[in-house]
Amino acid sequence: MNMTAIAIVAIACWAVVELVNGPKNRKKSKSSQEPDQATLDLQQQVEAMRERIETLEKIVTDEKYDLHRQFDDLKKDKVA
Repeated sequence: MNMTAIAIVAIACWAVVELVNGPKNRKKSKSSQEPDQATLDLQQQVEAMRERIETLEKIVTDEKYDLHRQFDDLKKDKVA
């Protein structure tokens, strides 16, 4: 392999590493460290959704829910 090919491969590898690791290694500015209003709104929405999911999980895992669903399935089969 000649030196030109080695140099081209080295530069290409360096560019790929910079593209992959570049944003992680850069220091964040002061303004980007503080969450903006959109981020806070999204965090509140995620928390509200998490609470709703927990409630739904409690309902679905309840034995009575499963029993009612089985009765409904039997009713549907009887009509059909």
